[in-house]
Amino acid sequence: MKPLHITDDLNRLLELLPPTVQRALAPKEKQEQLIEVVLDLGRIPEARYPGRVDTIGSDCLSREELQATVERLGEFGSDNRAGIERTLHRISAIRNRQGLVVGLTCRVGRAVFGTVAMVRDLLDSGESLLLMGRPGVGKTTVLREIARVLADDLQRRVVIIDTSNEIAGDGDIPHPSIGGARRMQVAQPEHQHQVMIEAVENHMPEVIVIDEIGTELEAHAARTIAERGVQLVATAHGNALSNLIKNPTLSDLVGGIQSVTLGDEEARRRRTQKTVLERAAEPTFPIAVEINSRNHWSIHTNVASTVDLLLRGSPPRPQERELTIEGSVQLINSTAINSPPSKNPLKKQELPQQGKKSTKDLVKEKEEEEEEATLGSSQNQLACKENLKVFCCGISPQLFGEAVRSQNLPAQFVHEINEAEVILSIRHEMNKNPAIRKKARESHLPVLVIKSNSLHQVERALERLIAKRGASQNHALLSKSELISQDNALAALEECRLALEKIVMPLGKPVELLPRSARVLKMQTDLVSRYQLRSDVFGHTDQQRLRIYPP
Repeated sequence: MKPLHITDDLNRLLELLPPTVQRALAPKEKQEQLIEVVLDLGRIPEARYPGRVDTIGSDCLSREELQATVERLGEFGSDNRAGIERTLHRISAIRNRQGLVVGLTCRVGRAVFGTVAMVRDLLDSGESLLLMGRPGVGKTTVLREIARVLADDLQRRVVIIDTSNEIAGDGDIPHPSIGGARRMQVAQPEHQHQVMIEAVENHMPEVIVIDEIGTELEAHAARTIAERGVQLVATAHGNALSNLIKNPTLSDLVGGIQSVTLGDEEARRRRTQKTVLERAAEPTFPIAVEINSRNHWSIHTNVASTVDLLLRGSPPRPQERELTIEGSVQLINSTAINSPPSKNPLKKQELPQQGKKSTKDLVKEKEEEEEEATLGSSQNQLACKENLKVFCCGISPQLFGEAVRSQNLPAQFVHEINEAEVILSIRHEMNKNPAIRKKARESHLPVLVIKSNSLHQVERALERLIAKRGASQNHALLSKSELISQDNALAALEECRLALEKIVMPLGKPVELLPRSARVLKMQTDLVSRYQLRSDVFGHTDQQRLRIYPP
């Protein structure tokens, strides 16, 4: 793989600057890594580099020098920006109250070739891609090369929505760094969303490239384009996905956020408050990239899962990629260590309450955990089986389809109750349809009633129905010898609790409990850990027992 190659046409920018600035920046070492040149009236000109600022000369910039530079640049647009024909340089103006230019920021535009290697494998998938990162980290540079690779290497019809002419440069002829991609300019920044829709309707693109989605109208236009089957590659304001989720204007790009009220049973199962935040829909961009630095990126290959983890207070697990000096991509690690869940500002749920819990609660928690594990294994066994035919009452086909796609469930929506194997209904809808209840009784159809038609509840209900069918089809039933009655589990935990509170803690003596099965031993170990004490398991397979140590 080739290392990075950079072109900047810097001489064409320097020719427009005051003579004193041209002479100061003439040496090649002064041009390397130059970010921008700042010209402010009555101040000494500055050259800005990564991590430092150098003054140019010792004389302040006069009005005549500034005016001569403005005249060489030509007209500025309504966004106070100007450019140089067929280059990537950008000049931005600062005006006084009378509209006269009193300052210029001359930003150096560079076409960097080789950074696309970080996401080259993701472009083949055809999925929409969102780039995030702080200003100046290189988002637009990457966007430019992605457009070139999609147009030239993958032979796709690419249209660039170039609002500020940063991607393809100033002038009517785009910069050659975008390859065969076409460019649509935007007359006024507030009309960007209209040009996005126009591009799809008039020019039949396979890929739309957008720099800086920043308004609600643009986010809505992006979703509309994605739903038409067009691949999107865009950048957005924000350093990370967590910033985007908290931004009400742009949260729709990652699925949107809604407040959901859980039922009592579901809230106890999750051990949270009854009102929680959940993702409202499928993300517009299934893949997201956080550009931490020019050579270090975090890749979220499943944005939906990442958003769900963040809303539940869990740290996301992106891929960490690094671009080496030779131009090859190195995978640093597959998981990322982020801030602990308790510091997540998005979380509305409560953490599980610490302290003592009744033995009945502990048994119930373990049974729920085992039930979830059983659901997951049953679902995997049924992945290649025939779809479960579900008749829905009060649940739209669109919501049903979204639940099936998001969890890859083997289920099918049917419109006639005679074709169904099961019925899934909202509680109040079932009460309003006695004919359906009667038909279900006559046909002996199983009925599952849920409280609301939220995406999470529909997903959970389908998982339960599929798991139940898998158990009946595969006869995945545990033998009686493998079952542990609730009474025995309660007795074992009560024994453990009494030992802790009567002997270990007050007397400071170790205690060895009666032999138990592996499942009950795990329950006892969890109970000991809640008291912040240490324990070990001793004995052979059929005589394993727990030994509890004093603090």
